[in-house]
Amino acid sequence: MTDAAFTLSNGDQFIAIYQGGPNDGQTDTRFVTDGDFDAEITVITAVDGNEAMIDYTKSSVSKVGDEYHVFYVYDPKDSDQVNAPEDRGDRQ
Repeated sequence: MTDAAFTLSNGDQFIAIYQGGPNDGQTDTRFVTDGDFDAEITVITAVDGNEAMIDYTKSSVSKVGDEYHVFYVYDPKDSDQVNAPEDRGDRQ
């Protein structure tokens, strides 16, 4: 189902589900602006005690009951560089 199949209004809520990167598996409740879901989201995340700006790009949308679930995929080329958990030594 594409975004065009959904009737959206500014202020409608949706669940952003992050896939990959340091926010993998986490969710946020967000609001529709400009009549559509966000195409990209930048999340400020603490990694090893430092803040990093992590970018995610919309990949798919589904409707579950009365909620919209929007999946966002990690975009490493536009994000601050962070070490993978397996490369952090004993600080995992």
